[in-house]
Amino acid sequence: MSPAADLSSGRPAEPWRAAIEPTLREIRRQFPDFAVWREMTPVRSRYVACGRDLSVSPHTVITDDLAELRDALTGAARQVTPPKENPSPSGGSAPSIARMYSYLTGGKDHMAADRQAADSVLSEFPEVATIAMANRRFVTLAVAQVAEQGIGGFIDIGAGLPSRLNVHQVARRINPAAATCYVDSDEIVLAHAGALLAAGPNVTVAKGDLRDPAAILAHPALAGTIDVTRPVCLILASVLHFLEPGEADHTVATLAAAVAPGSYLILSAGTSTGTDPALLARLRSAYSPVSVVSARTEADIVAWFAGWDVLLPGLVDVRHWQPGPLPRRTRPYPTAGRFLAAVARKPSRDQP
Repeated sequence: MSPAADLSSGRPAEPWRAAIEPTLREIRRQFPDFAVWREMTPVRSRYVACGRDLSVSPHTVITDDLAELRDALTGAARQVTPPKENPSPSGGSAPSIARMYSYLTGGKDHMAADRQAADSVLSEFPEVATIAMANRRFVTLAVAQVAEQGIGGFIDIGAGLPSRLNVHQVARRINPAAATCYVDSDEIVLAHAGALLAAGPNVTVAKGDLRDPAAILAHPALAGTIDVTRPVCLILASVLHFLEPGEADHTVATLAAAVAPGSYLILSAGTSTGTDPALLARLRSAYSPVSVVSARTEADIVAWFAGWDVLLPGLVDVRHWQPGPLPRRTRPYPTAGRFLAAVARKPSRDQP
């Protein structure tokens, strides 16, 4: 883009753009492993650099000063140790839930075992990749919606591998002081997520098992960063179907009881209601080396929101979800698989 014009607005570029852009272009040429841009809000502007993959450290650099940005990227080191394959019960390599999700959403962090397992599903049910990408979009939009309500603490449980646009980045675009704790039990996820700590003191990573929600809430990385006695946001996106039914119900109930009134819940999960049994069988086979797949009925998922106010558009197909009411007509999607999503708020005590 020419420095003389801002093509996104059709207006002449601001004076600072002509002076700054050549420097940004030079930094981009010098550090091709990073995406570098200037981020502007009504109250501040800053420079952001994000690694194009997870093999660079630090992965994310945020600063108000171009010279500091250049210095930080100059010291960045590429981590050359590849992640280890998970052993399978038969002695070979096993897929990883997190890496399979990365593959389904177009990421780079996956291995042969992950691709083989995912492809065994996609060969007959290609819409599964569309659903996975729609789920990622849902989380991004939902986090932004919740951050706009003034929530400053986000707990992403079963966070998976970092992506191009992570929870803390979305929340901070709206509330720069927002704190995020990523929780996962996968050692590979934890190792990669550690790179996100470069984003600042309000980003933490905790090792936690979804089946033990009390231990997650008591983890020092979470308890030291986010105060659950004040309204927070719980994120349980595409994880509960990897638990046995009783475990999932216990997890949701424990977390819902622990957070303060005014808190928000971002939740998505596959459902057996309206889903082709052949797809469920294929998913169970693909994930069998590492996890169960317990698709719940739509009524089961509705029950997870008991006592919470579900925001518009309600509990809907993740591919349709958007903040606010849905249009009268929605685009039809293949019906082999149904994946539901919703955002809800825990009522304040003074509400009727």
